Amino acid sequence: MSQRELFSVTGLPVFQNKMFASRDAALHCPKGDIRLVQDSQTGLIFNAAFDANLLAYDADYQNEQACSSVFQHHLDAVKNIIDRHLAGCPLIEVGCGKGYFLEYLRRFGYAITGVDPAYEGDNPNVIRAEFEPGLGLSADGVLLRHVLEHISTPYDFLVAIAKANGGQGKIYIEVPCFDWICRHRAWFDVFYEHVNYFRLADFYRLFGTVYESGHIFGGQYLYVVADIASLREPIAQTEDKCIFPTDFLSDFDNIVSTVKGKRHAIWGGASKGVIFALYMMRAHANVGLVIDINPAKQNKYMAATGLMIIAPEVALAQLQPGDDIIVMNSNYLQEIMALSNNQFNYIKVEHHEF
Repeated sequence: MSQRELFSVTGLPVFQNKMFASRDAALHCPKGDIRLVQDSQTGLIFNAAFDANLLAYDADYQNEQACSSVFQHHLDAVKNIIDRHLAGCPLIEVGCGKGYFLEYLRRFGYAITGVDPAYEGDNPNVIRAEFEPGLGLSADGVLLRHVLEHISTPYDFLVAIAKANGGQGKIYIEVPCFDWICRHRAWFDVFYEHVNYFRLADFYRLFGTVYESGHIFGGQYLYVVADIASLREPIAQTEDKCIFPTDFLSDFDNIVSTVKGKRHAIWGGASKGVIFALYMMRAHANVGLVIDINPAKQNKYMAATGLMIIAPEVALAQLQPGDDIIVMNSNYLQEIMALSNNQFNYIKVEHHEF
């Protein structure tokens, strides 16, 4: 098996969404290296330096985005896709996390069971286990939202899901889009926690029958609805070669010069903000305030940098009109402007925005 290296970086936190009660614990969090490669046989892109033993999900892991009305609209869009293909059908959500999307679908009448070994709630419709044949579960539809990018062997994982579901049904898969990351030179979107980086073409090699596919959430995510029975081992073709941008870090110096010497805040204490802040600190660019609307993140410390995340109302009291607010995800720009009374200089970090 030959691999072609695309990008590498060392010493990233293995969890960018784990919150810490103390600055010291955050600074000394487990870290790992990234060596993104493309496999010549399958065409799949993954972190060859990934070690799953470094990861242990627990109650300190906070990845809930539903506090935002923008993300609520995204969930509405996902539901519309599911309605088109699985309306009225029983569903299983594999890796349902804290169960928010499961409960959202149940409010619309869906019979849905969640399966997640790390689930911490008390919803009787969620089973704390891995999805496997021994559970005796099967459904017309299987949902796999933001799970596959975390799995070391994605094809084998899909095979296990197919077997557990009797080799039948439809599957909805949603993952970050690697083409978007490349196109926007989004170096702050490469995480240790994500071992896999998918393109839409990858799923057309994985499934013989794809009913629908596309991009959602401003193009940052991709999705497919596929026939589970058509799952097959991917075989790369010449056109599947990834053309990784040689100028992936081209905007980095511009961003550093923007951050240095000016009062500012980072809005977004989730994955992008954690990696952005770490790169900035390594470049000796002091990071200002870090803001997030998720109460579970507030007054906690970010991995690797030890920066405290604060609530919008606390941060805005410390800023003055005209100060810079660096927006970690431009999908939330209008929401952030409204929450901050549109009185600051808002900077998006995607490529060509400076």
